[in-house]
Amino acid sequence: MEHNSNSCVKIGERAPEFNAITTFGPRSLSDYKGKWLVLFSHPGDFTPVCTTEFIAFAKKYPEFIKRNTELLGLSIDSNASHLAWVYDIYKQSGIQIPFPVIADRDGSIAMKYGMLSADSKLFATVRNTFIIDPEGVICAILVYPYTNGRCIAEILRLLEALQISYKEKVVTPACWQPGEPTIIPPPQTYKELIERTQENTQLNCLSWYLCYKE
Repeated sequence: MEHNSNSCVKIGERAPEFNAITTFGPRSLSDYKGKWLVLFSHPGDFTPVCTTEFIAFAKKYPEFIKRNTELLGLSIDSNASHLAWVYDIYKQSGIQIPFPVIADRDGSIAMKYGMLSADSKLFATVRNTFIIDPEGVICAILVYPYTNGRCIAEILRLLEALQISYKEKVVTPACWQPGEPTIIPPPQTYKELIERTQENTQLNCLSWYLCYKE
């Protein structure tokens, strides 16, 4: 089966709207307006790597909620399969999966978001993760292969970095961790450059284009 309509959304674009059946009942993208959303796809139910990811997401779920963020999973498995799988996770581990999982049987949502494998013989989603802001704009996209699970701590770190950039109009340096200094965006004109070099502020500037803010 060919899937030539597998599109590719980009950072800065509005996330494609959808209406879906999930393990928590009907859901649409508009249900999450005013909240941050981590929308992620997984290759299949009852698979080992995906099971570890769901358990890891569930354990960190309170940390996402603290940050006004909801989680929403997706694969092309049926809703019945999703329900059986999350129940099996609960029976085997004692961990409830506290977020809904979309049953995208025809792949229509996966195609909108470019989640499908490039292998035309394999009708399955890969490990895509989209962080969507409260206005419905895609802020970050992470893609992992079938063979390797996501690092949930990194998704949380990136979420916090995006949120501080969103709120304070700053950027974050390499390997930034919450609580560390951020960076003031560089001047865009020569006039702003001169003003920056003449400012007597609390900024820690290594050069006119690289100034840290505590």
